[in-house]
Amino acid sequence: MTLSFRPSSTTFFSKTITLFLKPHFRFYPFSTNPQIDNSVNPHFHSAVTQPEFLLRVLNSVKHRPLTALRFFRWVEKQPNFHRSETAFVAILDILAKNGFMKPAYWVMEKAIEVKVDGGVLDVLVGIGCGRNSEVSVKLLDLLIQVFAKKLILEKCLMVFYKMVNNGLLPDVRNCNRVLKLLKDKSMVNEVEEVYSVMIKCQIRPTIVTFNTMMDSRCKEGEVGRAVEVLDVMRMFGCDPNDVSYNVLVNGLSGKGEFDRAKELIEQMSMLGLKVSAHTYNPLIRGFCKKEMFEEANDLRREMLGRGALPTVVTYNTIMYSLCRLGRVSDARRYLDVMVNEDLMPDLVSYNTLIYGYSRLGNFAEALLLFSELRSKNLVPSVVTYNTLIDGGCRTGNLDIAKGMKDDMIKHGLCPDVVTFTILVRGFCQMGNLPMAKELFDEMLSRGLKPDCIAYTTRIVGELKLGNPSKAFGMKEEMKAEGFPPDLITYNVLINGLCKLGNFDDANELVQKMRLEGIVPDHVTYTSIIHAHLISGLLRKAEEVFSDMLKKGIHPSVVTYTVLIHSYAVRGRLDFAKKYFDEMQDKGVSPNVITYNALIYGLCKENMMDVAYNLFAEMESKGVSPNKYTYTILINENSNLQYWQDALKLYKDMLDREIKPDSCTHSALMKHLSKDYKLLAVLRLENVIREGE
Repeated sequence: MTLSFRPSSTTFFSKTITLFLKPHFRFYPFSTNPQIDNSVNPHFHSAVTQPEFLLRVLNSVKHRPLTALRFFRWVEKQPNFHRSETAFVAILDILAKNGFMKPAYWVMEKAIEVKVDGGVLDVLVGIGCGRNSEVSVKLLDLLIQVFAKKLILEKCLMVFYKMVNNGLLPDVRNCNRVLKLLKDKSMVNEVEEVYSVMIKCQIRPTIVTFNTMMDSRCKEGEVGRAVEVLDVMRMFGCDPNDVSYNVLVNGLSGKGEFDRAKELIEQMSMLGLKVSAHTYNPLIRGFCKKEMFEEANDLRREMLGRGALPTVVTYNTIMYSLCRLGRVSDARRYLDVMVNEDLMPDLVSYNTLIYGYSRLGNFAEALLLFSELRSKNLVPSVVTYNTLIDGGCRTGNLDIAKGMKDDMIKHGLCPDVVTFTILVRGFCQMGNLPMAKELFDEMLSRGLKPDCIAYTTRIVGELKLGNPSKAFGMKEEMKAEGFPPDLITYNVLINGLCKLGNFDDANELVQKMRLEGIVPDHVTYTSIIHAHLISGLLRKAEEVFSDMLKKGIHPSVVTYTVLIHSYAVRGRLDFAKKYFDEMQDKGVSPNVITYNALIYGLCKENMMDVAYNLFAEMESKGVSPNKYTYTILINENSNLQYWQDALKLYKDMLDREIKPDSCTHSALMKHLSKDYKLLAVLRLENVIREGE
């Protein structure tokens, strides 16, 4: 039976379609039912899959949107259905005109899925330029919304610009969606361009628009321009909200403009806006980064005074900054503070403290914290394990560190490249290269691809064992695996060759890295300079230093320190002092090792007054002496038999909680006979008691 319809028979056509749809789509509107499909005449199957016929069917039921949708969904699933943009636009038009935007969203998703969205866009823009602009704009807005939900930014921009270029104005909410996607991808210029088009097309910005613009500018570091948005908002009659101020406080805090950030917080309070932890946390983080812990604590107290309760994030921020400075005991006290404020320390809190103790070398305390977090039903993460493994490797507890790797697997966590890299480095440093290789191979067997750091770690191990050929073999292997050696890899190789005295090979490698487009840095040159100095080739070291300056590479504190040390130990204090003055003239601040090198040279030449002046100078410049500084001075005072001065220095060490070592005691006692050593110990005890 062949179905044929005349244009004049619309009523008959509509009734026929309704009779057909009624039994088949009332109860099975959204799925293909084999029984239904089998009951449909094959000729009808063939007819409805033709675009022209489908359009006539949809047109006949355009006032019954659900019926039209059910029919479209059934037809769309037919194997011979010809998917055209006109069919999709037809059903979208019916749904939009009748206010069925949720089903329209599904149809638009389907259009994207079957790749007719480009055609749909063109048809809708064409219609929009005609009489039906309202429905067309509504559907174009829907298309942007779907693309934004799917994070397809380039398509969002395509629809946006096609609309505005044809005089069709997108809804401001969709403009905001586009701005947010651009901001999240740090496409700052594009954010500014879309915003400019909005203003030009008189699309009135909302609070969301302005907040997005401020956030984008802050993230780009243009905080001044972000603050200017406040005035623009007021011009549009839009009052800033707490989010607006939080964004600006965050931006200013990141730039270190703490006073301006605090002024904005005061403004918030005056305007009656909610001040919360989201407001204060960035400022506290900024103070902590600058090691301004007193100010951070004052802010915490201010928060409490304003009813803005600190969060776990607030305390984690302070704890992490303290741990970075080695003040782990101070950081740990905040665990108790959290509990007292009815806050539950989280995994980050414990990870932070484990990191702090591991860096201090207190691996036992790190392990205790690991047990404690488990007892509180917190689940360790890969970061937790990696931090502990690193702590174990740093303290020489390699078996425990390796056992932690096995433990994480047992608890369902997969070690990552970082896990294995830490272990490989640890075993390399201890000289256990077979185990390092075994772990490296295990990483490969688990399908993990070593990165530059992992390969470079292996290279360091081979060089440490005096195997440059194997080290270079690893370099070629990493290249073959798609990891071309970087600056760090080359610096490691050059340093290793220099330590082995292979200066020609090291220089050849410098030329090779240049050919590969990698520019040698101060580390590269310092390695070569240091190696020449150790070998007594001072003139050659000077030539390399001059070459470094000619090539515009700025020497670091390490570069100057190795030069100062080399000349100081040889008694050539004029050269040592020349470099000491030069580094400061060039804005490179000496560190404690630099001062120690020069003080050692002065002591060796019996220039004690100058050495003491330098000792005082370093403290005035905020450089704290260490046990080596004191040991150098104690040693020379002992050589000169200035016992009172030596003992004063020793007591000063203890007062500063600088722990003397065997070298310090040896320097103090070496010139005493056996009988006098006992008296010296007694005298030491008296000196210490007198100071208490």
